[in-house]
Amino acid sequence: MILRVGPLADNPLDAAARFHAEVLPEARAVLARGSDLTLVFPVAARDHRGWRLAAVQELARQYAPRRVNALSGAEEAGLAATAEWLAGAESITGQYLRLDEIGAGSVVSPQQ
Repeated sequence: MILRVGPLADNPLDAAARFHAEVLPEARAVLARGSDLTLVFPVAARDHRGWRLAAVQELARQYAPRRVNALSGAEEAGLAATAEWLAGAESITGQYLRLDEIGAGSVVSPQQ
């Protein structure tokens, strides 16, 4: 399942507090129902990476063998292609991937 997060505050502490108060309960409910989870965060400064990665890694540990990953980016086609790729990458969990508008090209594009 894909769960979109945001909008969040610009300040990393305030953003993390809102995530934990508002999004984390929903994420846990999805995982408790037996679904894998991909969180999609809004684009943010690099100082948000630490709390986002820690949240994703802890959810992945707590709900294993369910898979939990997170993406951040502004380009919808790139987010969709990466989410689709992650859905088929059964050994990848606990990752936070920041995408850019350039993308990875055919590496994550669905097969034609």
